[in-house]
Amino acid sequence: MAAVSFQSVKKAYGKVEVLHGVSFDITDGEFVVLVGPSGCGKSTLLRMLAGLEEISGGQIVIDGKVVNDLESKDRDIAMVFQSYALYPHMTVRDNMGFSLKLRKADARLTAERVNQAAKILNLDALLDRYPRELSGGQRQRVAMGRAIVRDPKVFLFDEPLSNLDAKLRVAMRAEIKALHQRLKTTTVYVTHDQIEAMTMADRIVVMHDGIIEQIGTPLELFDRPGNLFVAQFIGSPAMNVIGGTLVQDAAGQAVSALGARWPVPAPLDQPAGTAVHYGIRPSDMVLAEQGIPAKVVVVEPTGAETELLLQVGDTPMTLVMHGRTTARPDDTVYLAIDSAKAHVFDGASGRRLS
Repeated sequence: MAAVSFQSVKKAYGKVEVLHGVSFDITDGEFVVLVGPSGCGKSTLLRMLAGLEEISGGQIVIDGKVVNDLESKDRDIAMVFQSYALYPHMTVRDNMGFSLKLRKADARLTAERVNQAAKILNLDALLDRYPRELSGGQRQRVAMGRAIVRDPKVFLFDEPLSNLDAKLRVAMRAEIKALHQRLKTTTVYVTHDQIEAMTMADRIVVMHDGIIEQIGTPLELFDRPGNLFVAQFIGSPAMNVIGGTLVQDAAGQAVSALGARWPVPAPLDQPAGTAVHYGIRPSDMVLAEQGIPAKVVVVEPTGAETELLLQVGDTPMTLVMHGRTTARPDDTVYLAIDSAKAHVFDGASGRRLS
């Protein structure tokens, strides 16, 4: 195991800079997820850590050693790719032990490591099969087993679940998290799926356009997003965000938007008339006998929960409620807001106001 440090890391392709001085630390044994939309630089950062991309500026440190100019094979990392990258002509056993064979490791040690990894991943019965005889989930477990056999200081995962169906992704998320809890190996995991990030990470690094927007635990990012981008990226369904103006009246401070008064969590140190973005998560609103009027557009029952697509004025909003509802399309309903869970962001910069 090892700590990892990114120190003002930059990456440019010619004159196009794609990473703009990224800095953060990963502690020994931590599971950190890099998340963000396509093109934000997360996979590039991971490939630089792996030694598959050159570093244009700054330093990457693994276990106290600067690895900028170190060959990938000498960094003591193991990477699991989106495409599995298994050798089709080799059995599962040979695929998993191939890296040790290249190092001319003792055959007995290789067999022990392969059998141990197979036991951890429930691959014992598949060791003599070929990749073409395996399902997608089984191939991904073989790719993970190949990484485990190397016993690296750092595991790297590059969107490893994106080729799997939805049900299998859920199962594999749990397997990877359980594997980390068992091995305690420092892990850096890249995904564009924020549900994966929320359910797996010790900490999440949210990236956008080559910079870090915010770093924190999943619940820190969910409860207190630092800016509008993080607020709308983290959480599913996405946070409802509307433009409005701060007002101060006899009833206290609030946001005026869409012809209604929206409560704020606490008095904000901003003058009345300030342009703001008001955010409320779909699960932090409830239907009430009175409140903010909304028109029902679509009702989506999912069993334990019901999702309502609403329209407040001309603006679409989403509400997620526990249980079921008698509301139907074109009905008028009234929304009550949990003011303690509302979010207010500066209208110009998008930063959180507190």
